[in-house]
Amino acid sequence: MHHFALNHLLYRFIRSPRAKVALGLLFFYIASQVFWIAKLRQWKRRLLTRRSLRRWLGVAGWLLYVGFYVYDFWTFRHTPSPTRLTLGTALFQGPFQWWLFGSSLGFAIYLVVLAVGAVCRLAVRVIQREPSPAASADAPVDPPSPSGPSRRQFVKQTATALGAIPFAAGAYGALYGRLDLKVTHPRIVLPHLPQSFEGFTILQLSDLHIGPFMTAREIQKVAEVSNRLRPDLMVLTGDFVTWDASTQYAVVDALSGLKAPFGVWGCLGNHEIYTHTQRSITRLFAKVGFRILRYENALVQNQSGAINLIGVDFEQFSHGGWGGAGHVRRYLPGVDKLMMPDRANILLSHNPNTFDRAAQLGIDLTISGHTHGGQINLELAGIEISPAWLYTKYVRGWFRKGKSHLYVNRGIGTIVVPVRIGAPPEITVYHLSRIAG
Repeated sequence: MHHFALNHLLYRFIRSPRAKVALGLLFFYIASQVFWIAKLRQWKRRLLTRRSLRRWLGVAGWLLYVGFYVYDFWTFRHTPSPTRLTLGTALFQGPFQWWLFGSSLGFAIYLVVLAVGAVCRLAVRVIQREPSPAASADAPVDPPSPSGPSRRQFVKQTATALGAIPFAAGAYGALYGRLDLKVTHPRIVLPHLPQSFEGFTILQLSDLHIGPFMTAREIQKVAEVSNRLRPDLMVLTGDFVTWDASTQYAVVDALSGLKAPFGVWGCLGNHEIYTHTQRSITRLFAKVGFRILRYENALVQNQSGAINLIGVDFEQFSHGGWGGAGHVRRYLPGVDKLMMPDRANILLSHNPNTFDRAAQLGIDLTISGHTHGGQINLELAGIEISPAWLYTKYVRGWFRKGKSHLYVNRGIGTIVVPVRIGAPPEITVYHLSRIAG
């Protein structure tokens, strides 16, 4: 019976759409590795004339390649020092993730260029074979010029050259792009803002993702920059950790020096769900004087007015009824009871997809993160391509629906690969006003 049930579950998984996508991605990845390894062997033969040198270089290359896999998969479950950059991580994990990024994206570009070249060749052949309407019926027709090997070779060389661009872009994004911290100053007009809060500033940090490539020391530096900006209030919008629950202590300690006259507030992200740290990290922040709002509201008051601050956990919409951690049947359940109609309502929500519901409820400003601004954004022929478009229309920056505003912060850390291209890390300082212009 147990054997039958196991076979049944395996059969259902193989037939499921997720399994097909996973198998497709695995096949694509294997093909990309075979392609680039073959290219490296070709270049090695052209550049090195001595056979013995080629052989030793090939052996060294294979040992390094296998070593990358062994180290990366071992550290995935046994990270030796997840809050600081170790020598092993710098020499093996970083280059390996750079290779995965460059080889996968480069192979995809190579295939796209080949496909475009094939379509163009087919179009040329069709045009050449089409008789001209003005031509006489008995006029001789020139045979179409063959698409010779030189043309096909040119397309392949062009595709390979373009496919190599992600390797250079990945190196730039890892060594410079992910550390190129920017401070943005959006001005947000809130009609319900009390007169005494005119010019009030809120500083936002999001998606810190503490780890080997966003260390505790780097987060402390971000905190120091934040304090120098002297905002009235600070908010932290989730994803403090990545995959390791033990890093919550280090990230809270690194942020503990944040100071603002009206306090430091926050909400939780999806990685707090993945690591089962929602309750524990909330308690840790409370010990250093920061308050995480979990479907709660709090009045931020001065002598003659107040604004209503609301915080929710990460919410992912579920079309079905299967629920699960982080899933809801409707965004922002119960938030209407936390609102104050006659005050400015500001929502801290890690997921920007909650904005449509927030606008329906009449929330004045939603402050979000989650997307990393796309993290890796490419621009082709004037069209920006971002992986974040796969799950949200709110990738980064300011959006508006009626009188409701949304701002999506690009975050500080990275996920999957320690690379940022076209989406530098961001500290956001909101300048609140009652008056437009």
